[in-house]
Amino acid sequence: MKLVLSIAMLLGSLSAKAENLIKIDGSSTVFPITEAVSEEYQAFTKGATKVTVGVSGTGGGFKKFCRGETDVQNASRPITKEEMATCRTSKINYFELPIAFDAIAIVVNTKNNWVNEITTEELKKMWEPAAQGKIMTWKQVNAKWPDEKLTLFGASTDNGTFDYFTEAIVEKAKSSRGDYTASVDHNTRVMGVNSSKGALGYMPYSYYISNKDKLKILGIIGGAKAPSKKAVLPNEKTVISGTYFPLSRPIFIYVNQAAMVRPEVKQYAEFYLDKAAEMVKQVQYIPLPATAYTQAKEHLKKNKMGTVFGGEAQVGLTIEQILKKEATM
Repeated sequence: MKLVLSIAMLLGSLSAKAENLIKIDGSSTVFPITEAVSEEYQAFTKGATKVTVGVSGTGGGFKKFCRGETDVQNASRPITKEEMATCRTSKINYFELPIAFDAIAIVVNTKNNWVNEITTEELKKMWEPAAQGKIMTWKQVNAKWPDEKLTLFGASTDNGTFDYFTEAIVEKAKSSRGDYTASVDHNTRVMGVNSSKGALGYMPYSYYISNKDKLKILGIIGGAKAPSKKAVLPNEKTVISGTYFPLSRPIFIYVNQAAMVRPEVKQYAEFYLDKAAEMVKQVQYIPLPATAYTQAKEHLKKNKMGTVFGGEAQVGLTIEQILKKEATM
C-alpha cells in the first residue's frame, strides 16, 4: 500500500512539474531579450518552471499563438488584422505589452568605401518588387557609385523585421523583390554581408552592435517626413527622439489571457516587466521609460486586453506617441 501511495505521489509530482511549462515563440529580434528574461526567471523559480523559447519569426509565431499553442508571443511589430481575426476565431484573447525599442540597421561590407549614408529613396530603388532582376549593381541605384554587383541580404517573409522594413521603405508591408538572400536568422545576414564587398543588408541594431568589427553601418536620410534632413545613425538618443526615421520601432510580447490563469504565467509576465529595462540594456536594445512598464503592469492588473494599433502598420512612432496610444486602451 505504501509503495502504491509513493508511486502515486511521484506521478503527481511529475505531473505538477510538467504543467509548469511556459511556451514562447515568435520574433528572432525579441528572442535575445526573452531568452535573457527567461533564464533569470527559471533561476528565480529554482527550476520549478521551465520556459521554452522558439524562433519562428513574428508571423510564424502568431500562427502558433492564435491557435493556442503558445502562452507568450514575441513580436517585432504589432499584431495584424489578419492575425487578430485568426485569434478571434480561436477565441484567443491577449495582452499587448511593449517591452523595448529597436532600430533596423542598414549595413554594408567593411570594404565598401563609396557609401557612408543612404536615402530611403535609394533603399526603395534597391528593394521594391520592380527592382527584381533589373537593379543588379550599385551604379544603377546612384550614378556616383561604382559598377559593383549589388548583393542583398534581408529578413524572411515570416520575420516582423521584413514586414516593418517593407512598410517603412517600400511603403507597403510584405512588398519586396524576391531575388535576395532571405533568412529568419539575423546572424546569417551578418555573415552574408561580411562575405561580399558589394553586399547590403538590414537587421536589428543589436545584431550590428554585436558584430561591429564585421560590418559597416550607414546613416539614413529619411525623406520628407523625417524630423532631420541630414543622415542619422541609430543609437539610443536618435531612436528615443525619433530622429532615426523611419527605421525605429517598438517591440512587444503578447500574452494569452487564458494562460494568465496559471500562476506561473502570471508571475512570468510580471517578472518580465520588472526585469525588462535591465535585460533590454544587457542585450544591447533600448529600454522604454519606466512609466511604460508601469503602464503595462496596470493593463495586466486591470485586465485590459487587445491592441492599440488596430492591426495597422505603424511606421516611425516615437516613444511618446506609443505611450499616448497605450494610455487610451
